[in-house]
Amino acid sequence: MSDVLSQAEIDALLEALTSGEMNVEALRQEETSARVRAYDFKRALRFSKDHIRTLTRIHENFARLLSTHYSTMLRSYVSLAVASVDQLPYEEFIRSIGASTIVGVYSAAPLKGNFLIEFSPALAYALLERVLGGSGARPFQRYNWTEIEQRIVERLLTRAGQVFRESWQQMIELTPELEDVETNPQFLQIISPNEIVAVVTLSAKIGEMSGMMNICLPHVMLEPLLNRLSARHMLSTVRRELTGEERARLERQIARTPVPVVVELGRATLLLRELLSLEVGDVIRLNRRTEEPLLLYVGSRPKFTVRPGRSRRKLAVLVEGPVKEDDADGG
Repeated sequence: MSDVLSQAEIDALLEALTSGEMNVEALRQEETSARVRAYDFKRALRFSKDHIRTLTRIHENFARLLSTHYSTMLRSYVSLAVASVDQLPYEEFIRSIGASTIVGVYSAAPLKGNFLIEFSPALAYALLERVLGGSGARPFQRYNWTEIEQRIVERLLTRAGQVFRESWQQMIELTPELEDVETNPQFLQIISPNEIVAVVTLSAKIGEMSGMMNICLPHVMLEPLLNRLSARHMLSTVRRELTGEERARLERQIARTPVPVVVELGRATLLLRELLSLEVGDVIRLNRRTEEPLLLYVGSRPKFTVRPGRSRRKLAVLVEGPVKEDDADGG
C-alpha cells in the first residue's frame, strides 16, 4: 500500500478530526509509546563495537596459528576461520551447547576467572579419528565419549590453550592452563547465568569433514583489558621481533608441515563427444613428448623438472632442476 494519501483520504481524515470521531491525544500517546523500546537488562551490551573488532582480529590470528599446529599434529590439512563474534548472556551460550560436545575449562593468569573452548561433536570426532590414523571422513554417530577418547582430545585442547597464549601476546602475557574437560554443559557454571560473555565462533574443516569451535570469554574476566581492546591501542602497539627460541620453534613447526607434491605426466584437450565415447583400450595423446622432462608441482605451483623411473618396486622421479618459465604452462 502506498505511503502517500490521496486527496479523498486527506479530506476524510480532516473531517474525522473536526467531528471528534478521532482522538488527537490518543494519537499523540500512541506515537510516543511507539518511540519507546523495551530494554532487556539481561542482555545489556558490555562490549563495544571496537571491542568486538579487536577480539575478531586477535582470534583470526588464533585461527591461523591453530590451523598450522593441528595440520602438523594430524599430518593433514586443517583450516580454521572466524565465523562470528557475538555477546550474549552466559545461560544462552550454555543452552546452545549440544549433547556430547567437549569443552575445555581454562584459567588465564594473571586474569581472574575462567574461559571455555568448545569442540562440536563433529569436530572432536574428526580430530580424534585423524589422531588415531583414520581419514576423518566418517560422520559422527556416537553419543558418549570413552575415557581414552577424552584423554586424547585433552591433548588437542591443551595445544589450543598454548596457541591462545600466543595469539594474545601482543595484548597481554597470559598463562592459560587447562583445568578441566567436560562433556555435560550443565556442569559448566563458571559465572552466574546472567553475566555477559563474548563468544568467538570458528568454522573448522578437516579434509571433507567440517565442524565448529566456540571460545567463551566472560566480560568479568576481560574487564581489566577493555581499555586495551581498541583499534587505537592495537595500531599503537609496536610489533615485536620474535625471540630466537620462538623463531626456532616456528621453523620446526613449518618443517613438519605436510605439503602435497604431484608429478604431471601431461595434458590433453578433448571434445565433449570424444569424452563421452571413451572406452577401455582408447589411447589419449598428451601434449608432452617422450624425451621431455615432466613437471613436479609443490601445492599448485610447478617447481621442478623431473625424469620418471623406478626405485625398487615403486615409481619414482629424478629431479633435474628448477622449472623454467617456458615449462610452467605444461609444455
